[in-house]
Amino acid sequence: MQPTHIILLIAIYFGVLILISYLTGKEDSNEAFFKANKSAPWYLVAFGMIGASLSGVTFISVPGAVEAKQFGYLQVVFGYFFGYLVIAYVLLPIYYKLNLTSIYTYLRDRFGNTSYKTGSIAFLISRVIGAAFRLFLVAKVLQLLIFDSLGVPFSVTVIITVALIWLYTFKGGIKTIIFTDTLQTFFMLVSVIVTITFLANALDLTSFSEVYTNVKESAMSKVFFLDNINDPQYFIKSFLAGMFISITMTGLDQDMMQKNLTCKNLKEAQKNMVSFSVVLVFVNILFLVLGLLLTQYATQNGINAAKDDLFPTIAMLPEIGIMTSAFFLLGLIAAAYSSADSALTSLTTSFCIDIIELDKKPKEQQKKVRKKVHVLVSIVLIVVIILFNSLFTDVSVIWELFKAAGYTYGPLLGLFAFGILTKSQIKDKYVWVIAVIAPIVSFIINQYSVDLLNGYQIGFEILIINGLLTFLGLILIRRQQN
Repeated sequence: MQPTHIILLIAIYFGVLILISYLTGKEDSNEAFFKANKSAPWYLVAFGMIGASLSGVTFISVPGAVEAKQFGYLQVVFGYFFGYLVIAYVLLPIYYKLNLTSIYTYLRDRFGNTSYKTGSIAFLISRVIGAAFRLFLVAKVLQLLIFDSLGVPFSVTVIITVALIWLYTFKGGIKTIIFTDTLQTFFMLVSVIVTITFLANALDLTSFSEVYTNVKESAMSKVFFLDNINDPQYFIKSFLAGMFISITMTGLDQDMMQKNLTCKNLKEAQKNMVSFSVVLVFVNILFLVLGLLLTQYATQNGINAAKDDLFPTIAMLPEIGIMTSAFFLLGLIAAAYSSADSALTSLTTSFCIDIIELDKKPKEQQKKVRKKVHVLVSIVLIVVIILFNSLFTDVSVIWELFKAAGYTYGPLLGLFAFGILTKSQIKDKYVWVIAVIAPIVSFIINQYSVDLLNGYQIGFEILIINGLLTFLGLILIRRQQN
């Protein structure tokens, strides 16, 4: 595809999103922006959450990691499933009972204002990093495919990438995103299926059974790693890490929970979460199969590409055909933006509700302040993405994303676990100290784990360690009770 074709495709795609924004954003109220008036159909929320959960990182990094890590990522996905059940039957009942707009309000009611602000800031840092990683990936691909040939600097590419999100979310917020995420999830799944079909034909796999046999017999399709506990992909470590990643990055994340809180009631929100968790397992299997076929195709045709460059490089080859290339681009853009647009909205929500306490301001100022915060958050994302471009070069972004999540979400995990599992009160003013110390100690343990733990190498379970350290720290600052 020529750069002009790609620009035209992107323009049409975002034209559709802006049209949806116009139709859904006619009610420009804070209630619609933050909670979609609690009227979203659960099945639309569930389908849209698939794309938001996967994002451009999964779209690019999971297939690109198959050559090095086989199907080991599926162990993490199985952990996700059980984590989503915890969200559905432990966390959602709490959120609906308290009728929350921001889930971190729970920490204020349970412990006090310092805990509330600490949890909110932990989310803001976590989500800025997560959203920036996702948008960094799509900006890199757009730079490679379009803007390098036009002489456009990477910083301008990033500004365009974020500005497009702001354009279709600044009025409707979460109400718009419920519908745009549904459309974007559809494009993402169609893109994967079209690409798998092309690769199967190119590899002379003419039926589903032949594709299945090819995957089953490949050394890259190994799922379970049970031999060496020191292996970062060891099953128990990966499974538990996946479970806690889903609890924290979904259940304790304003971004993902804001969608759930748009459902009419708790029962519908639980139906959304359970159905979403089942479908997500099969969708991730599709991405792993795609990665295996991409690797085989690259080997067969002498294509020198790996990790996050594998899928984009093959998808844009002339012999792939303009149709497959077009679906790849649509899928990538849909996957990246379905996650990033809701991140922009949830960051705006959390900053407005939790940090500046928008509900305490005069009614006539609230909408104006919300729109200013929306612009501010967009600028912060642009700066962080440009910073990432100088820090990360030859990496698989999904693994870096999970590493970062282990440090930033750990304090949230410890705070919510202590609040739900105990009845103790704490010395609230010291909570921020625990939330700073726990990630630092976790980092030190991770850096020296091989020496300290007799060869044991920590993987994604750094999140569990961080959460546990936060929990233990909160025990130390308990109040004496009569």
